[in-house]
Amino acid sequence: FTCVVLQRSLTSLSLAGFREDSWFKSLFVRKVDPRKDAHSHLLAKKEDNNLYKIQFHNVKPECLDAYNELCEDVLPSIHADPEYPCELVGTWNTWYGDQDQAVHLWRYRGGYPALTEVMNKLRQNKEFTDYRKERGKMLLSRRNQLLLEFSFWNEPVPRSGPNIYELRSYQLRPGTMIEWGNYWARAIEIRQQNHEAVGGFFSQIGSLYQVHHLWAYKDLQSREDIRNAAWQREGWDEVVYYTVPLIQHMESRIMIPMKSSPTK
Repeated sequence: FTCVVLQRSLTSLSLAGFREDSWFKSLFVRKVDPRKDAHSHLLAKKEDNNLYKIQFHNVKPECLDAYNELCEDVLPSIHADPEYPCELVGTWNTWYGDQDQAVHLWRYRGGYPALTEVMNKLRQNKEFTDYRKERGKMLLSRRNQLLLEFSFWNEPVPRSGPNIYELRSYQLRPGTMIEWGNYWARAIEIRQQNHEAVGGFFSQIGSLYQVHHLWAYKDLQSREDIRNAAWQREGWDEVVYYTVPLIQHMESRIMIPMKSSPTK
């Protein structure tokens, strides 16, 4: 009899503990956001219909100079041709980060239809098809992403130089893009005071829940000084505190513009 009573008592305590533990954990469950629209519609600019493509080309080390010359011969002609509804925002070599790498950023005014139009026309462009064949001999690997720009970032425009560029890429936890946007809509005001902000983008196709922030600095020391100064401005520490938990992985590239890059 004593054993039965003891067993029932332990069971009751166990169930009570389970209910208490479940109640405690429920306090930290993320509530479902009853939004009725896609994140891309909520975060992207409404006044235009720009789509961006970012390309990462890993080049054979012995071919980097030849690759750069090839790009400088062909890419500016596409950028300047009014028949193609696209613009070369910038083209760079990675200085610190992945070595022997080229990064190209294109803008398509008109969204996905403009991208499709450009791709169809390039298939008929002999200069470009020859460029792709020659380029293929020089590459180890390549990847790309299609991006939209955050509504609260300024649109990338040509810059005079010389500058170095930092591409900071963040892999966010799925479901946190809206939170990221809410915090950075305030943070960008803090980081615009030295005109270092070039563009902010989030992925649509390719690696998802990925954000790219592009910054321009005169040199590495000015980068250090500007980033340190941000901590003296009200609100920056709060942005960092609340956005760091949203990140799964992040990386930074320091890039040097190629001769043909509109962003110098």
